[in-house]
Amino acid sequence: MAANNQPTERVAALISETDSPDDAPTEQLDVRSLGPPKPLKQTLERLVDLDDSTVLIQVNDRAPQHLYPKLDDRGYDFETVESDDTTVTVIWRR
Repeated sequence: MAANNQPTERVAALISETDSPDDAPTEQLDVRSLGPPKPLKQTLERLVDLDDSTVLIQVNDRAPQHLYPKLDDRGYDFETVESDDTTVTVIWRR
């Protein structure tokens, strides 16, 4: 797991395609190297630790389908944007 507050240029371009807050602080969580269910678990754990105004950027190699209902139940909005080799899910508090 890698945490990084500065998204790469490619990730930033994908984020710009979402309706996430533009002026909020961000934190990035790269889970591409983890097998299921670790990305889901680590994303939910990280959200608990973040301030409500922080946007979490999950970088993965696939869309986190099992994460979506859990985010919805916990009061988060989210969008996933995919490119050829990267999937970015941007998560923010409603």
